[in-house]
Amino acid sequence: METLSKLTHDQDEQVSQNAILALGLLAAGTNNSRVAKMLRQLAAYYQKEPNHLFLTRISQGLVHLGKGLLTLNPFHSDNLLLSKSGLAGILVVLMSSLAMKNTILSSQHWILYYLVTAIRPRMLVTLDEDLNPLPVTVRVGQAVDTVRQAGKPRTITGFQTHTTPVLLSRGERAELASDQYIPLSPVLEGFIILRKNPDAEQEEEKK
Repeated sequence: METLSKLTHDQDEQVSQNAILALGLLAAGTNNSRVAKMLRQLAAYYQKEPNHLFLTRISQGLVHLGKGLLTLNPFHSDNLLLSKSGLAGILVVLMSSLAMKNTILSSQHWILYYLVTAIRPRMLVTLDEDLNPLPVTVRVGQAVDTVRQAGKPRTITGFQTHTTPVLLSRGERAELASDQYIPLSPVLEGFIILRKNPDAEQEEEKK
């Protein structure tokens, strides 16, 4: 981030333009206050340079992507699976930035729409089987690699308890705090449908 910040004021026009766009891609969907402040300063600095100002506004939009509810990430399912279309979308924008004057800053500004293929929700929203919002208690913490560990090791560490919907930062993972519901997906991210656990219901009836 420090290097990009310096390059945004580079004498080479193409270097400074690419650095401004890279700041937006780096902090996409994070609402990072430091990057947002940098971009506000750049908007004032380049107010008489239409191309630089255009890229600054695009980067500001990326930083506050979906008001912080979305992010750019070709990986999903706890970063186990790669979306080839999402990766291709990011690469198309990056490759076109090598000749930005003839692509994004010319008549082919629509290339930026390729980023849509890599946009993913950062939030965890739980729904019942009728797709109605279902607030449940979840634990959110730093993900732990449990590959080749015996038994049922904890998948998160340093967790905090929240009620859905919740926001998941990079490297974080969520798990249900009780066995009252069973998720229909093994990975808790995005929109998750929950089904009542019949075993938990039987235990409650016995009590």
